[in-house]
Amino acid sequence: MIDLHSHTTESDGSLTPEQLVAEAGRVGLEALAITDHDTFAGFDQAQPHASRAGLELVCGIELATRFRDRSVHLLGYFLHHPPTPRFREWIGELQKERIKRNQELIDKLRAAGMPITLDELALRGRKLLARPHFAALMVAKGYVRSSEEAFAKYLDESGACYVPLQSSPFEEAVAQIRAGGGLAVLPHPNRIRATCDELANFVAQMRAAGLGGIEVYHSDHSPRQVECYSSLARKLDLKISGGSDFHGTPKPRVALGTGIAGNLHIPYNILEALRT
Repeated sequence: MIDLHSHTTESDGSLTPEQLVAEAGRVGLEALAITDHDTFAGFDQAQPHASRAGLELVCGIELATRFRDRSVHLLGYFLHHPPTPRFREWIGELQKERIKRNQELIDKLRAAGMPITLDELALRGRKLLARPHFAALMVAKGYVRSSEEAFAKYLDESGACYVPLQSSPFEEAVAQIRAGGGLAVLPHPNRIRATCDELANFVAQMRAAGLGGIEVYHSDHSPRQVECYSSLARKLDLKISGGSDFHGTPKPRVALGTGIAGNLHIPYNILEALRT
């Protein structure tokens, strides 16, 4: 069993890289991909722990992009060798945009009567602060009753204090991943919110832009959606990936390796096929 979509405290997860490796061992994973948002720090820190534990660790990353005026995430997997130094430099530029967005969000929350500081947030996150860190702090300070309320009222796209992240164009992100030696994969396609037929046209355009794979198996996917995405992969000659999208505390129902209520059991041959 493998899991090719997970997050650590280096982005918006609640387990440190060392703790995530330990959890992977506890649940019996053969291979794990760390796909933190806009950073390889979690993967880099996890490598010695994975080596000692005998866990195969896959280098990955998750990026926010824009495609046809829609927000679309993108996974980059570096399956044969580490990402190039140039790709890491490009990721550093994306991190600067996140820092800028976070300050704008702090300003909006303060104007709405919810003062939050970077120092307070830094106690909950590490180098890369994200909206789940804001939500957790808002709960702790009594501004909202739950993270769900924080997102619904203030942090989601329809929220009063939402600040969009200046995402890279999809085509640029795909090109950077490929130039860096990686494979570009579309994660959780259900979030595009389209019928299977509509999605087929959408993903075909992504395929033309260099997309190499699609995340067929994900905690949020129903059996019918899995069937749809499997069919798309065959039709468009896309490689198949899968993962729980594990975050720990921010997504308490999602278990590493097995998703929600055991709806995932991804075999090792999925990883083998990605590498061919």
